[in-house]
Formats: sequence, structure tokens, C-alpha cells
Amino acid sequence: MNDRERPLQPSHLFILLFVCIAAGYNQGALLPLLTVLLEQDGVSAGMNGLNSTALYIGTFATMFFIRRPVARFGYRPVIAAGLLLAAAASFAFPFWTSLPAWYALRLLVGIGDSALHYATQLWIVTTSPANRRGRYISLYGMCYGIGFSIGPLGLNALKLGEIAPFALISVSMLLALAMLFRLPSAAPMAEAGERGSGGVAAVYRVAWFALLPAFLYGYMEASMNGNFPIYGLRVGFPEAQVSWLLLTIGLGSLALQLPLGTLSDRVGRRPVLLACGLVGGASFACVPFAGDNGYAVAALFALAGGLVGSFYSLGLAYAADLLPKGRLPTANVVASIHFSLGSIVGPYLGGLGIEHVSRSSMFWLLGAFFLLYVTAGAALWRAPAQPKNLPTSE
Repeated sequence: MNDRERPLQPSHLFILLFVCIAAGYNQGALLPLLTVLLEQDGVSAGMNGLNSTALYIGTFATMFFIRRPVARFGYRPVIAAGLLLAAAASFAFPFWTSLPAWYALRLLVGIGDSALHYATQLWIVTTSPANRRGRYISLYGMCYGIGFSIGPLGLNALKLGEIAPFALISVSMLLALAMLFRLPSAAPMAEAGERGSGGVAAVYRVAWFALLPAFLYGYMEASMNGNFPIYGLRVGFPEAQVSWLLLTIGLGSLALQLPLGTLSDRVGRRPVLLACGLVGGASFACVPFAGDNGYAVAALFALAGGLVGSFYSLGLAYAADLLPKGRLPTANVVASIHFSLGSIVGPYLGGLGIEHVSRSSMFWLLGAFFLLYVTAGAALWRAPAQPKNLPTSE
């Protein structure tokens, strides 16, 4: 059996899941940390949100070239390069403090995170048995959620000095890098016959409904971590409470990620995505009515996070159900681009809304996007009768 066909062993899966925890911690810590520091420096909400989009612009740009390095060098070198780049850029923030510098560093973090996520996701999805795909990719999402959930607690390390939270981020990434070298060499199956945009068009025709959740998840994640600290501080929550409230989103996702993935293996991905989008979107839209009641906001965050926190992983699993294995690298690229676009749009629109409309507008818009997805899915989506028969060439 060659390296391109080697199945992933449970011990190797554990290492990839730890890499995912470290990457989740990086993003979960960095976004609110930088937002709070810029807010304290008097940077406007709109400019704050615009600066935070740099990370996702880096993620977006990476998707236009990442397939070739993964196909040529395999998964492990690409994951290692991503970890190193993200760790180095994260540690540089307190030493290079201008707005343009932070924008550049966020771009580098985005490139590193995008590279390691793409390779890790693809490795897990392509080696998962179909009847456990939802469970396995949900484990990936759950581990990302663990890291992302504890990330905002890094705000509390500021009392030890401005360097401390950035050092914690870098150490976690380097620890994941040390474990990575216990993995074997492996690379994805070649996408025979695919050329240019034809492959993307074919993937869209079959799996657009499965790929849109990545946009919604990116929008939710980035707007919550990029804009909610501003919203929370202006409502009257102290910094420590802001970090704990963000944590409840991740805790909700952790609680429901695996059950929802297992449920989707049994009843199908589509009904689970529709139900989660409906209730999760409505929960976000209700947050402004909770005002400065921390318990009510935490309850809504836990419910919404638990339901839509699985969107990215469930969407990937659904795409893998619909598409032949040779198309999964393209599907992962499309999903990552969608995630990046949502992440770029989220904090910018949220920041503009807070500054020019009302501080509550970020939640109304967030809820509206999820409800629009549910409406489109219920009205327009028809799964192909034979989705696996998608041609491999255009």
C-alpha cells in the first residue's frame, strides 16, 4: 500500500486532533485579545473590525495555491509549515505594534492556519469510513471547539504582561509541531482530469448546500470573536465576563458536536443542518433582548453555539457523502474559501453596524443569515439522485 492510500490509525488521528486544538486555541485567543487591545487604544469599532479581517484574507488567499503543495509534499510537511508560521507571527504581535504591522501579522497567521486546517481536514475526511464520517469529522470540530473555547481565557493572562498571552499561543503551536513528527507520510488521492474552474463548477452543482455552512460558520465565529468584545464592553460587561461569555459558545458546541455528528450519520445531514440553522439563528437574534443579563446571554450563546458550532464539520461530512473521493480536495478548497469570505465579511459588517446602526445589529444580521440559509435549503435544495456519479473531468 503506498503512502497516498495509507489509512489513518487511531493514534495518528489523536495527534491530528491535538493539532486542531492548538489551531483553535490560536484563533480563539488571538481574535478577542487583539480586539480588546485595539479598543483600549481608542481604535474605532469599524477600523477594529477591518483590521481583524486580515487573518481571513490570508486564509482566503491560501486556498488558491494550497492544493499543489499538499499533493506534492503530502499532509505532514504542510501542517508543520502552517504551525511554524502561525506560531512565529503570533509571538511577534507585542513587539511590532502599529496597525499596519498587526494587519500583516494577521495575514501570516491566516496563511499558516489555513494551510494546517486544509491538510488536516482533508486527511481526516478522506480516510474516514462513510458510516462514521459524521462522527469523525465531528471529533475534529469538537477538538477545534475545545481550543477555540479556551482561547478567550487568554485575555486573563494580560495581568502577567502583554507578552504572556501571545507566548501561550506560540507554545501551544510548537507543542503540536513536536507531536506531528510521529505521523507517517501520506498525501491525498489525485484529482484525475480536473482542470481550472470546471472542477469547482461540478462540485458546486452537486454540493452547494453542503458547502454554504462553511460561510455561515466563518461569519459567526469571526463576528463573535471580533465584534462581541466591543458589544460586551459597551453593554457593560467587564473584560473577564466577555471572555467567559465567549467561552459558552464553545462549550455549547463541545456538548453537541459529537451527538449531532452521530445523529447526522443516522438521519441524514440535511435535516440536521436545517434544524440547527433555524434554532441557532433565532437564538442569536434574541441576544439583544437579554441586555446586560449575563446569565441570559450565556444561555443563548450556549444554545446557538451548540447548534451552529457543528455547521462547518457537518457541511464537510455532507460534501463527502455527495462527492467522489477524488473531488474532496476541491470541495475542501471551496469550503475553506467560503469560511474565509464569511470570516472577512463578519467582523467588518459587524463593526460597521455597531458604529453606524446600533450595537444590536450584529446579532440581527447574524440571525438573518442563518434563517436565509434554512429558507433556501427548504425551498431550493434537491439532492442529486446519484451524487457519486459526478464526472472526474470537465
